[in-house]
Amino acid sequence: MPDVLVGPDMTASLAPLVSSLPLQAGLLASQAGQLLVALVAVAIIIVVGKFVLKLAWRLVTIGIVLVAAFFLLSTIGLI
Repeated sequence: MPDVLVGPDMTASLAPLVSSLPLQAGLLASQAGQLLVALVAVAIIIVVGKFVLKLAWRLVTIGIVLVAAFFLLSTIGLI
């Protein structure tokens, strides 16, 4: 376990301890661990992207309806 550094205001710095936890676990030491981390990262990106794309489709659909209504009203001569 790394030494805990104490600052001048008597607070302990946990940064060295936190940064060494993944290395102690050995998760990234093997190819299978690296593959697992990569797959979890891709899964998180897909889940977040799913919600972003759902919102994007709604915005595009609303934009199509508004532009089509404006086009029809301007074609008729009301706008």
